[in-house]
Amino acid sequence: MKQTAGRNVLGKLAPKFAELNDDVLFGEIWSRDDKLNLRDRSMITIAALMAKGAYPQLKSHFELGKKHGITKEEAVEIVTQLAFYTGWPNAWSAFPLIEEVYEDNEIKEEHGGAFGQGEPNEAYKQYFIGTSYLKPLAKTYNLSIANVTFEPGCRNNWHIHKATSGGGQILVCVEGEGWYQEEGKAPQSLSVGDVVTIPANVKHWHGAKKNKWFSHLAIEVPGENTENVWLEPVNEEEYNKL
Repeated sequence: MKQTAGRNVLGKLAPKFAELNDDVLFGEIWSRDDKLNLRDRSMITIAALMAKGAYPQLKSHFELGKKHGITKEEAVEIVTQLAFYTGWPNAWSAFPLIEEVYEDNEIKEEHGGAFGQGEPNEAYKQYFIGTSYLKPLAKTYNLSIANVTFEPGCRNNWHIHKATSGGGQILVCVEGEGWYQEEGKAPQSLSVGDVVTIPANVKHWHGAKKNKWFSHLAIEVPGENTENVWLEPVNEEEYNKL
């Protein structure tokens, strides 16, 4: 992640400090997302700054955490838990910062690309880790098209589109970055414009990357005796290695 805040604010007054801030702290430590992802680093930093009562920096890291996928509800929950460890007054001081950072959250957090985010995917939430959204677009005969949006870290369980003939699904990626994996094969990284053809009767899963929102059109391919069979969740350890 490219950081220039140190040079922008302190470049003239304390150039060495600015260099260490931008190139070492953010350029090297924060960038090691193979060791610890950006979302988790933001949570840890928020906890440390709240404990110290460093509120100007805390606000900056709420803003950074928002960019890394921390939702308003999660930020509130972080502060609520920290209140018992860092002090009740600290929590009172932190909540207004969350209000400021997420003030226009509903506008900025709208996802789904050109097709829109839709509503929380309540009907299928038991088959997802994290929160997903569904916006049906078209349904005619045996063909249906819907836009599915995944919050950062959200993915569906392993599943199979069963059919005696025909069937399967086509994914068209319209926003963000995600993963698709078939059983026995390496995960496939997805971004806007990628198209995935999922054969019938193949075990697979798909969803967002850890720090990215992700949306795709899900096009159900007509077939005979079609049925979606939901299976076990994606292994947490394996997902976190991606």
